[in-house]
Amino acid sequence: MRFDTAVFDLDGTVLNTLPDLEGSVNFALEKNGLPLRSTEEVRQFVGNGIRNLIEQSVPENTSAAITDKCFSDFKEHYTENSAVQTKPYDGIVAVLEELKKYGVKIAVVSNKADFAVQRLAEQYFPGVFDFVSGEREGVRRKPCPDSVLRAMKLLGSKNAVYIGDSEVDVETSRNAGLPCISVTWGFRDKTVLERLSPEYIIDRPCQITKIIL
Repeated sequence: MRFDTAVFDLDGTVLNTLPDLEGSVNFALEKNGLPLRSTEEVRQFVGNGIRNLIEQSVPENTSAAITDKCFSDFKEHYTENSAVQTKPYDGIVAVLEELKKYGVKIAVVSNKADFAVQRLAEQYFPGVFDFVSGEREGVRRKPCPDSVLRAMKLLGSKNAVYIGDSEVDVETSRNAGLPCISVTWGFRDKTVLERLSPEYIIDRPCQITKIIL
């Protein structure tokens, strides 16, 4: 076994959350009289936490008060609608089951709000992950390595790998001193990932087990 621990990003890596994120973003924008965003725009905005998602989604020079209102409306809507169209990527469940079978510890570290990360992880992957962490007050979010290092410490990891789909994930892995598996089925194009030079770039979930085991 090459790695004893696999630390996954959530959005764009194990779950396709884009349709529900887009729905809640546009709900908040429309409610506040602002222009809507396309699927592609929301896809590019995801990765640095939901506050950043809203700040990028509102038009340039939007007042702080309106931005705050959009953020509040987004959170309220997403809390109730985070699992409407969200689903695991094809093949991910089988990969996680295979890793568990061979005793690999599995963690999720995400910049999504912790309440949503905990809920989605339990709903779609009940009992699968050994450690789950989202964005929380008082904890630096990715690309800071804090939550990744905490996961490794709690799980007794000696040799971990980080799996994600974005620039933030590659930077996080480097800050944590870990190799990175970048996946092309998520929220960033393969050409973007290639410029970042992660240790691995893969196109199918089944390739994860070949690298780790």
